[in-house]
Amino acid sequence: MAQGVIDVHSHIITSEFLSALESEGRLMDEGFPLPKYDADAHLKWMDEAGVQTSVLTLAAPQPTSAKVVRRTNEVAAELKRKHPGRFLFFAALPLPDVDAAIREAVYALDTLKADGIKLATNANGQYLGAPELDTLFSFLNERKAVIILHPHRPEPVNKQVMQQTPLAMQEYLSETTRAVSNMISHNVLARYKNIKVVVPHCGAYLPLSIPRMKSLTPVMQKNKMVGEIDWEANLAALYYDLAGAHSPEVIRMLLTITTPDHLLYGSDYPYVAPQMLTQSLQRMKQYLTTEPDLRPFREMILHKNAEWLQGLSQTKPVADNYNGKMICRLAEIEVYPKYLTEYLSYANEVDRLSVEREPGVVCLFPMQSAEDSTRIRILEIYASEEAYQQHLKTEHFQKYKQGTLHMVKSLKLPTMKPLDSNTMKLIFEKQK
Repeated sequence: MAQGVIDVHSHIITSEFLSALESEGRLMDEGFPLPKYDADAHLKWMDEAGVQTSVLTLAAPQPTSAKVVRRTNEVAAELKRKHPGRFLFFAALPLPDVDAAIREAVYALDTLKADGIKLATNANGQYLGAPELDTLFSFLNERKAVIILHPHRPEPVNKQVMQQTPLAMQEYLSETTRAVSNMISHNVLARYKNIKVVVPHCGAYLPLSIPRMKSLTPVMQKNKMVGEIDWEANLAALYYDLAGAHSPEVIRMLLTITTPDHLLYGSDYPYVAPQMLTQSLQRMKQYLTTEPDLRPFREMILHKNAEWLQGLSQTKPVADNYNGKMICRLAEIEVYPKYLTEYLSYANEVDRLSVEREPGVVCLFPMQSAEDSTRIRILEIYASEEAYQQHLKTEHFQKYKQGTLHMVKSLKLPTMKPLDSNTMKLIFEKQK
């Protein structure tokens, strides 16, 4: 699996699943027909596109029968066994019956050797974050489970709205945001620290909703509407697949709420035509190669992060280093004029604390354009890629990132390559 792409977002649709939906009159529950699934066709596309491994999860809607869930898990396990190294699978659970879900999770993880658990945003109106699910999350926490989320039809559903704008076009993004927000506001991922959660479809609306949630939390707490929220612990548990409308801009937006080691490739096979998926993956590879600020994360996104998450590699992923040992960046920032004074306060604080407290931060030096005070340049030098990754996780950087998100009009983070690394070292030696 060393160099092959790993796809963490693909679906298995079994004949038993389709038959059960048909007998219940639920084939159009999600507002559109389910595509056909064939493992041989899936493998053919993977070979053509350069995908080494695909993670299989059950598609929406949520089955009402525990037998259908069990059979789907068994079929997925058989595909994994029959094609070693090509398929992993995340087991479905028969929610909203929590006791039955735990029994199925035990069977799937221990007997079928499932690689993780797939959870719907809601199961018959039981949304993630609900206290009734604490028993299940406690079990999954004990097993250090990786969870893949997927949006399902909201419950209750406004059928008229669904007909006007199909679920996949908008409501699925709302559903994902709603479920993750519920978990955060109930501090679920901070309470169950061993769980990791993969959020689908480029993080949905979370890059927009998380700063808003943070800003309103004190007001909500004052009115006793939410309790304590450990933002750092909750956000650290979230990973994001890039299935759907990925782009350099989307990745940069995700990097306002997470770090590069939490981004994963996803295809959404078989919901998109194979030819389009191949073109989409080629486009991703191209901009991850040509965009200077994203280029160091290319291999991380395409396979290394998934390998680490799934335990396929014991080496923690770090960005490819194009600068020798030191990491050099010249952040190019334009601030909205009305926020300039406030932004400068944030920037000066994070730069001072970073240099004071982090040995690996060699230099964070903010400068203002003499011609236009809203244009800020920050010279960033880190002792190593590891030091840079650790910096992104610090409390003072997270405070700066979330506090200034709405103040920044544009942001570019080009990685610079020193012409002579030895001279750079001499510069800092000279200051001793």
